[in-house]
Amino acid sequence: MITDTEGVVLRQVKALGGRRMILLFSKKFGKISVGTSLNEGGRNKSALAGRAFSYGRYELFKNRGSYNLNSGQVIRSYYSLGEDLDKYMAASYVLELTEKVLPEEMPQPRIFSLLLEFLEALENRKKKHGTLVMAYLIKLLDSVGTMPELERCACCGNETEPDTGGKILFSVEEGGIICARCAAETAKEQERPLIYKEDIGIIDILRYFQKQPMSAFEKIALDESMQSRLQAMMKEYISYHMDIRGLKSESFFQI
Repeated sequence: MITDTEGVVLRQVKALGGRRMILLFSKKFGKISVGTSLNEGGRNKSALAGRAFSYGRYELFKNRGSYNLNSGQVIRSYYSLGEDLDKYMAASYVLELTEKVLPEEMPQPRIFSLLLEFLEALENRKKKHGTLVMAYLIKLLDSVGTMPELERCACCGNETEPDTGGKILFSVEEGGIICARCAAETAKEQERPLIYKEDIGIIDILRYFQKQPMSAFEKIALDESMQSRLQAMMKEYISYHMDIRGLKSESFFQI
């Protein structure tokens, strides 16, 4: 069966005979592996559409659950991301993270649109790309239903207010903010409770990231201290709740 779909190339994989397979996040089918006749030195339209970061239209031959590329044409290349090391590292992290989150062959239109919005915003951004990556991460968590609880205690459901010092407790294991009483109970039960005591401002930032469109973050940058604390907290969060750790791109893009 011949079919076509828009898609974003997450990565290329070397196959036998110098050929390439592409891991494609397709709009119609979700994440799929696509066999190709592309070789490393190819310069035709399909070869260009098979590069990582490419957003294109792909004609596929589907047979018994496998996909092969008949042709591809670039809609938007985003090749310029590879000309800026910081942008390349940020994009590589996001593509690898997205690959880990996506199930096989299940359309994810919300995440597909979010990824395109991220690539567009990253291409337009001048510096400090970490804030944009964090915004994408929060929106990705929201899209897959793993967003931290930010309004009430994740344990008991009661309203949770910051203490007199403006601090609030965030529990990685419980999945969001928690009240002091529940935090004390958690500390008794767990040898190493992953509880962060943070300024209420960091929770406000998470809420802002969740609600605002990706384009809103093209020119916004967190200060380094806030960025570092937020990254550490969310790295623990996705490791615990999504079993995502040790991404290859983490060594290049520190999150």
